Amino acid sequence: MLTVSALAKRCGVSRSTVLYYESVGLLTGPHRTDANYRVYGEAHLDRLRRIRAYREAGLGIDDVRALLDGHPGDAAAVLSRRLVEIGAEVARLRDHQRAIARLLPRTGAIQEDQVISKDMWVAIMRASGFTDADMHRWHAEFERSAPAEHQEFLEFLRLPADEIARIREFSRAGAPKA
Repeated sequence: MLTVSALAKRCGVSRSTVLYYESVGLLTGPHRTDANYRVYGEAHLDRLRRIRAYREAGLGIDDVRALLDGHPGDAAAVLSRRLVEIGAEVARLRDHQRAIARLLPRTGAIQEDQVISKDMWVAIMRASGFTDADMHRWHAEFERSAPAEHQEFLEFLRLPADEIARIREFSRAGAPKA
C-alpha cells in the first residue's frame, strides 16, 4: 500500500498531479485508513503509470480517459488521430521557422554591425536546451524542408562559403540517431 506521496514519487509526478487525476476521474478514489489517509494499491500504480505515459505522448485528459476506459481497439484510433494532429502542429511550426528565417535578415532591428554570429546563435540554441545532436537534427530538417531558406539563414550568420557547404552536406546526410 502506498501513500499519495509515495505513489507520486514512484511514478515521477507531483502529489498535486495525483490528486488532480483523482479529481477529474482518471484515477479512482483510493482506500482510506481509519485516520482518513489515502492508501493506493498496485492497480492505482499501474493506472497512474499508464496515465503518465499517455500524457507524455501529448494526449489530453479526455483522450487519456478514452484510452483507459474504452475498448482496447479504440486505442489505435485515438493514437492515430493524435499523431495526425502532432504532424499538423509540426508543419505549422516549420512554417513559422521558415518565415522567421526569411524575416530575420530583413528586419531593421539588426544593423550591419549587429549581425548575429554563429557563436551567438549556437549559444542561444544551447541555452534553449539543444544538444549537438539536436542542432544537427534541426539543420537536417531545415535543409530537407526548405533548402533555399536554410542557405539564406547560414549566409545571414555570415559563415564562410566552405563552412556553409559543409553544414549543408552533413544536413543532407541526415540527422544522427537519438
